[in-house]
Amino acid sequence: MRFTMRADLKAILAGAIGIAGCVLTASLPAVADTPWNGFRGPTGDGVSHETNLPVEWSEDQGVAWKTPIPGKAWSSPVIAAGTVWMTNATEDGKRLSAVAVDCVTGKIIRDITLFEITEPAFCHAFNSPASCTPVLDGKRLYAHFGSAGTAAVDTETGRILWKQETLRCDHHRGPGSSPIIHGDSFIVPFDGFDVQYVVALDKHTGAIAWKHDRNIDYGTDDGDAKKAYGTGTVIDVDGRAQVIIPSAGATIAYDPATGAEIWRVKHGGMNASARPLYRSGLVYLNTAAGGMKLLAVHPDGTGDVTGSKIAWTSAQGSGTRSSQLLLGDRLFIVGDAGTATALDAATGKAVWQKRLGGEFSSSPVVADGKIYCPDQEGQTTVLSATEPYDVLATNKLADGCMASPAIYDGALYLRTKTHLYKLVTGK
Repeated sequence: MRFTMRADLKAILAGAIGIAGCVLTASLPAVADTPWNGFRGPTGDGVSHETNLPVEWSEDQGVAWKTPIPGKAWSSPVIAAGTVWMTNATEDGKRLSAVAVDCVTGKIIRDITLFEITEPAFCHAFNSPASCTPVLDGKRLYAHFGSAGTAAVDTETGRILWKQETLRCDHHRGPGSSPIIHGDSFIVPFDGFDVQYVVALDKHTGAIAWKHDRNIDYGTDDGDAKKAYGTGTVIDVDGRAQVIIPSAGATIAYDPATGAEIWRVKHGGMNASARPLYRSGLVYLNTAAGGMKLLAVHPDGTGDVTGSKIAWTSAQGSGTRSSQLLLGDRLFIVGDAGTATALDAATGKAVWQKRLGGEFSSSPVVADGKIYCPDQEGQTTVLSATEPYDVLATNKLADGCMASPAIYDGALYLRTKTHLYKLVTGK
């Protein structure tokens, strides 16, 4: 089945921008320099333990600085050691770069050309050539642009350490999957129109460590129904690491060291992009366009667990773009059309719902007792992080967010379609 182009495309953005994972649920150390080092932060679930974050802001209030970022890129900012890093692209996709911004001054301190593409692949206007969020690991930035290439950069010198340009797929609408780092491996899926596989690179050299085809029966020859834009989440199950990576039609858990398949669940759908969440023995998945919509899976099985390990399914409030949040025993969701929903995480039953308005591609984040939900038109709704999830403020900026927020050292960083903002309390 071919879905409409608009619904199909909007699922792209959550894989890198807009869209939830929980590697571990243990508390982070309360230190000023906790890096926001990848898509959805240090634990991959949109949760920060920073405090004294702003509630209200506008173009004239609460803005420490505002920096124009020319080009077209929906990737989310990552931050460490006092520097914000972002991938960027010219509108035509011919120059792909990494941009570094000083956290104190807001000045651009590096703009590093990573790839120059003579004939860029097609990218739909709703997506961007740089929608995959980069990842920071120590003194390295890893920037991924799908089939256009992957590069590692020394963050202290700006020197390009390696490039990998041999991995190919037809993204059809543009790339969207963000990479993760686990141990010595850089792991990312290529779920294209034509081929679908997962690859691990040696993070030191860029060499291929392992590569495995998805081997999913999609039930169709239509490449549109085979695409996905997911980001992996690494979890620990009884002392064994699993990297869980959604795709169209199914989600598969792999051994991150070898790529060997551990289990898979067949859930249908296409354009899966929300980052998986994990807590209390359940993995939470969103199938995006079609399929089971939302489901919770016990990750302690092997092989095909579709008939044995699904705890619940639900279509309540589910969207195709934004990743979810786990708030205590609630699963918090922002749908594409701006309806926020809280489900009982144990049963999948809806317990709360509210219309926020707007359209959403960005994924919400939570910190300091507040949930931040930026929309595509420039409004960010701030909610209390406990029931009844009261609206604390609605804040308007000049342009909207496709990227997800980042939180670092007591400040909220928003990348809009045109600028990067540092938002603080008391300005």
